[in-house]
Amino acid sequence: MKKSLSILSAILLVATLGYGQKVPVDTIFANFYKATGGQNLWNGIKTYNLKQSFSAVAASPYDADVSVSVPEKSIYKSKTIMKRSFVYTVKNNEGWIKVPIGTKMDVKDLSAAEQTNMRYEIYDGLVPFIDYKNRGLIATTVGMETINSIPVHQVELQGKDIKYNLWFDAKSGLLIRKKETLAGVETTTELSNYTKSAYGILYPAKMVEINTVDKKPVTITSTLTVNPAVSPELFKR
Repeated sequence: MKKSLSILSAILLVATLGYGQKVPVDTIFANFYKATGGQNLWNGIKTYNLKQSFSAVAASPYDADVSVSVPEKSIYKSKTIMKRSFVYTVKNNEGWIKVPIGTKMDVKDLSAAEQTNMRYEIYDGLVPFIDYKNRGLIATTVGMETINSIPVHQVELQGKDIKYNLWFDAKSGLLIRKKETLAGVETTTELSNYTKSAYGILYPAKMVEINTVDKKPVTITSTLTVNPAVSPELFKR
């Protein structure tokens, strides 16, 4: 009897240590890439387009059309609200917004903070940890926990003026929650409905985000196209 109890205790101890053990952060990222199509496909992403619809209770829905050139670190985003399109663009060291006024577009410079935010969006449109080391971000494994009874690995990704907390399903490897802290605002996003793009990678076709300013859940549905031709006209001021 004592021998049986000793064996059982040893098994429980090993299980506990295995559950609590921190998996290396690069292993967690590698598992995500593998689960969503493979590292080679991710390495081949040069441009992408996101068509998104945003909806929230007691707020006007709007659409966004985002085009990105990753090598050029350029992003174009058009937000259409009640048939009016506001265009945000960052290219090289410049950033501007085009605001519709009557039949014309008024062009204004984006602030340094707004440009910084959009430069993070270049990667956030896919996943924030792309090429993280070369971008000056530091990633560490926080540990394991559960979300809705699902075991997950939590990773912290820290930059100069931004921090992400990322939660990956320990079984599937998929990113299911992220929290971004930027300029004192926390935005938490639940990611689901992973869908295979024509290119071959999986992406979350549905997200629900809430931040500490508006405090209202926003549902985002997305369609991703990888490596489309991006017109240079989009990045002309």
